[in-house]
Amino acid sequence: MKKIQMVDLKSQYDFIEKEVTENMSQVFETSAFINGPMVQAFQADMEAYLNVKHVIPCANGTDALQIALMGLKLVPGDEVITSDFTFAATVEVISLLKLKPVLVDVDPQTFNIDPLAIEKAITPKTKAIIPVHLFGQSAAMDSILEIANKHNLYVVEDNAQGIGATHTFSDGKKAKTGTLGHVSATSFFPSKNLGAYGDGGAIFTNDDALAHFIRGIVNHGMYQRYYHDVVGVNSRLDALQAAVLKVKLQYLDFYNERRKEAANRYDQYFKNHANLIIPHRAADCDSHVFHQYTLRVLNSDRDALVVHLNKNNIPCGVYYPVPLHAQKAYADDQVDSRNFPITNQLVKEVISLPMHSELTHDQIDYIATTLLQFFN
Repeated sequence: MKKIQMVDLKSQYDFIEKEVTENMSQVFETSAFINGPMVQAFQADMEAYLNVKHVIPCANGTDALQIALMGLKLVPGDEVITSDFTFAATVEVISLLKLKPVLVDVDPQTFNIDPLAIEKAITPKTKAIIPVHLFGQSAAMDSILEIANKHNLYVVEDNAQGIGATHTFSDGKKAKTGTLGHVSATSFFPSKNLGAYGDGGAIFTNDDALAHFIRGIVNHGMYQRYYHDVVGVNSRLDALQAAVLKVKLQYLDFYNERRKEAANRYDQYFKNHANLIIPHRAADCDSHVFHQYTLRVLNSDRDALVVHLNKNNIPCGVYYPVPLHAQKAYADDQVDSRNFPITNQLVKEVISLPMHSELTHDQIDYIATTLLQFFN
């Protein structure tokens, strides 16, 4: 059995090495390393895949989220509602722009932002909602979009973990996550379902005017060279990363299906176990692309389980051990920890197992049987 890794990028690369090398060679031949033909080709491919009008590549996922917010022309003090249970980048960019993050609790099944909590948190200063498609599962976008329309709020999707997931609306209509709100951001960090071989990110929108504004922001505020029409940043996708992503995008649906197969195999071991809750997903599973396979550990010592797995050469992760409201950087004396009962419970229970498209059956079997031994 191969060594078990949280993400096996080397095995994935072995399968696509020839295509990646050919694309990178094209970049070297043209020597167009910034905003060249390879970036444009990847952008067009991504627009076609998502069925979205505009993809604006940028340097990383955090930049993508910050630039998406900058595109909305919010002003300091405007409130942005988002999830308390997510990676810090989501709230980081809100704070950097001197907006006010308003954290709310999550749904105990999906770990995604709770629409009822959103509704309760809205004030006259609220201007936007950032739902996070956490661990690869679509947030409750029907309800979120309804709330946003009712209160005239922007919806900025944090799709850093959900690329390729499909949301099915109550009327049966389907659309990819990242195309549902006013604007969205994603990350191409190497471990993502669609990962580069370095940093990368992108912003998606169907709004022509917003796309035009954002294209200026990512390039120092320029639409014409040396003419700076808006305050911008320097955040562009490297052409060599686009060369990798253009290849991997062709395989994204395959990668995601492999992740779903791995998740289903894990489920067979863990379902109905008294101490474990398996990941929730919609019946057709299209809404979840399993960036992470995250269990809840009940009535037991989650941290001791981490030690047990590591002793048996099984990596695992705790995403996330501290709620955002309790992080030193974002602590607010006016925030009552009792308002986050679900998040406060999840941080004590969650554990994420190795999950990637190269997992083999014997690896999954070993991981699952070793984990279950902990409870015997």
